[in-house]
Amino acid sequence: MISHASIIIPFALGIGLSYFIYQEFAPEGVQFTSFALFIAIAMSITAFPVLARIVQERNLQKTKLGTIVITCAAADDITAWCILAAVIAIVKAGSFTSSIYVILMAIGYVFLMIKIVRPFLKRIGDLQAEKNTINKPMVAIFFLTLILSAYATEVIGIHALFGAFMAGAIMPENAKFRSLFIDKVEDVALVLLLPLFFVFTGLRTQIGLLNESHLWITAGGIILVAVVGKFAGSALTAKFLGINWKESLTIGALMNTRGLMELIVLNIGYDLGVLSPEIFAMMVIMALFTTFMTGPALDLINYIFKSKNDEDHINSDNDSKYRVLLSFDNPESGSTLLKLANDFTHKMNGNKSITAMNIAPVDEMHTYEINEYENDQFKNVIETSNDLNIEVTTLFKASTDIESDLTSISNKGNYDLLLIMLGKSMYEGSLLGRLLGFTTKIINPEKLLNTVKGKSYIFNNSPFDDFTLQILDKTNIPVGVLVDKGFCSAEKVFIPIFNLSDFYLLEYAKRLINNNNSQIIILDVAGQIRNNIEVKELIRSIEQVAPNHITLYNEKKIEKEFLNSQDLMLISKKSWRGLIDSKSLWLSDIPSTLIISNP
Repeated sequence: MISHASIIIPFALGIGLSYFIYQEFAPEGVQFTSFALFIAIAMSITAFPVLARIVQERNLQKTKLGTIVITCAAADDITAWCILAAVIAIVKAGSFTSSIYVILMAIGYVFLMIKIVRPFLKRIGDLQAEKNTINKPMVAIFFLTLILSAYATEVIGIHALFGAFMAGAIMPENAKFRSLFIDKVEDVALVLLLPLFFVFTGLRTQIGLLNESHLWITAGGIILVAVVGKFAGSALTAKFLGINWKESLTIGALMNTRGLMELIVLNIGYDLGVLSPEIFAMMVIMALFTTFMTGPALDLINYIFKSKNDEDHINSDNDSKYRVLLSFDNPESGSTLLKLANDFTHKMNGNKSITAMNIAPVDEMHTYEINEYENDQFKNVIETSNDLNIEVTTLFKASTDIESDLTSISNKGNYDLLLIMLGKSMYEGSLLGRLLGFTTKIINPEKLLNTVKGKSYIFNNSPFDDFTLQILDKTNIPVGVLVDKGFCSAEKVFIPIFNLSDFYLLEYAKRLINNNNSQIIILDVAGQIRNNIEVKELIRSIEQVAPNHITLYNEKKIEKEFLNSQDLMLISKKSWRGLIDSKSLWLSDIPSTLIISNP
């Protein structure tokens, strides 16, 4: 019902709008019916691919809201294409009566594609179902189907685009086959054809024609009608069906997205001579505006409906629980970080909260592969949580900007500790690679800005990769960066203290002792602990609760045998950098190292 309302309401408003702008903006010789139908269908379009990507990036695909809006958009998309085909037939025929023959031919074409061509393609697809590649003859068959389908619809009297759409709709439903076929064509489509289409549309869009105030007022009126029709129409219908205001407005904002689909419709109208250059430019502006407003509109809706009770619940939850967020990029690192998180929280029972998060690059998967990809990523984490008998909350997100999403989730989630793996710079290795990394640091605007502010020095040889550095700089919570060398459990932990600023590490030592019965050895490198009464009292208080679990060393030279006997070194970010800069060879003897940055 939401889908139909999101077409009917803007369609009706589009016809009403046409009544007021027909005389001034319709090309000479174009009938009102043709002009009004194209304006109406342009108002009714929802960009399904754009909407699906927004739902995916905002991690809504598994929610009830995400399911509703994806279903509505899919139904809207199919309905809109069918209406568009009928509109094109009417426009080309000149009247509804003259277009009946074309519409009947189009119905026969659709019947032929579904009942004859689709089963044929399914048999071909089944032959490739178990293979990891599609051979060239198979690709040729599907491309030939696409070309013949587009040609048939052009001959019938509807646009070739509808034939291309129909060819895609009847492709075999096997997800693996579709993934392989998409891999074959998407590089050419996205890298070459799509940019050319946008360039073509941009060249057609003559913004300079809108050189009078009343033209911009008309453009504003078109945008207003478009937003009221789609946004308000979808939202009010959803509310009428019993959905709460927040989700109703979210549905409205998403359904108002027009994007590429709208530009395709407008170009067809322009090619048919139904839209004048002025109205084409106004409609393109409307398409861009309604697409760009989706993100800010969703953020505003979330902000307005942010419940105070939810905030109070979060705050009270934060006060009573120690919250650990671990972010991993592959199943093995997720399992390792979970073991480390367990060592810090094992005996806290209900007073802890562990969240395992995987943020995947959205370009690495197709929409229909997300569930399988997520299950593979979290398989080891789930198995490890069962082995350790701990409760873990999983969080998966497909993202176009992993760094920003990770820091945003970390800061907004009010976590007490973020655990990540030390990454490896993409520039490491060859001389050319290091040169590329060096030049990238120089031309990176954000790095230049940080250098000016004194946050970093552009010529420093950092012991962290760029991704880890950005996480450390942008998060407002303590971050633990694990340098993994086969970590299993923090039974024996070595903590070098180089200066007074490292004393916060003792709090983490205390957690390891209380929750994991770890044996802690503290190295007083600069001899500052024995002269600091406050720190000595802290160590004494730890000894009183857990005798024989913490030992203070004053030796400045550490033997290799001692280092090999340790499971983990706990060190501050500043001290770690100092060790790297000094090129201390004994670092290679530490099994694993946890570098903790204190904000």
